[in-house]
Amino acid sequence: MIPRVRQLLGGCDANLPPAGTHLSSIIRSHLMTLPSHFKHWITACVLVTVTQSFSTASADVYELRTYKTKEGKLDALNARFRDHTIRLFKKHGIESIGYWIPTDEEKSKNTLIYVIKHKSRDAAAASWKAFITDPEWKKVYKESGVGPLAAPPESVYMETTDYSPEWQNGKQDDDDVFELRIYKAAPGKLGKLDARFRDHTIGLFDRHGIKSVAYWHPTDKPDSEDMLIYIIKHDSRQAAGESWKAFIADPDWKKAAKESGVGRLAKPPASTYMKATDYSALK
Repeated sequence: MIPRVRQLLGGCDANLPPAGTHLSSIIRSHLMTLPSHFKHWITACVLVTVTQSFSTASADVYELRTYKTKEGKLDALNARFRDHTIRLFKKHGIESIGYWIPTDEEKSKNTLIYVIKHKSRDAAAASWKAFITDPEWKKVYKESGVGPLAAPPESVYMETTDYSPEWQNGKQDDDDVFELRIYKAAPGKLGKLDARFRDHTIGLFDRHGIKSVAYWHPTDKPDSEDMLIYIIKHDSRQAAGESWKAFIADPDWKKAAKESGVGRLAKPPASTYMKATDYSALK
């Protein structure tokens, strides 16, 4: 916080005490030497900075995790999640949102994708620390037969966009399929991409039978500057193909795409079709 106060106080920098000094004493001492209108301005700026820092630490945060198991270990991993892990997550303040297996033939044999929710980034760190040191977890891990995974799980911390819907499970069918899509926007285009989704895309998705589940941005740079991650749901893999065909041919979509100013993205969005596991809360 001291470096930020140095930035805000500018010309007073040479007179600031060392970083260990209490923030309130710094503010009081320097405000006394300034004209009243500067006092109010600096106080407001410092309060905004403190509030923003607190909000970042305390806001809900989601985590997208991808496990790749050793050959033949996926069933054992699923059993461990179903019988133990989800319960232990809850014990330590980690909320399970959804669990999926990719439909791709190769990935369906060794990949588990899931989204969990934490009360904050700080809470996430505390929860993971408590989880991995829990004697029950250590026992379950040892007895599950999964052993070490082929690679550490990939993890992306995320926050919902302002247009992300509140998902409610509806009618379910064995043919239902989810789709995880990751967009990497061209430099400086993420805001326009968000506007296009907010104002046009989601409505057009709904028109063509594509159900919006959730939309996120990564919380950490550099991905937070150009990445949009979202999950949608189709009635079946065949329905997905038909919906996408109708969507891209829709005159309203063509008009929105042209007028949005987003233009061509840096690369085509990565797409993964997935089936919800039997223990997934989100179906």
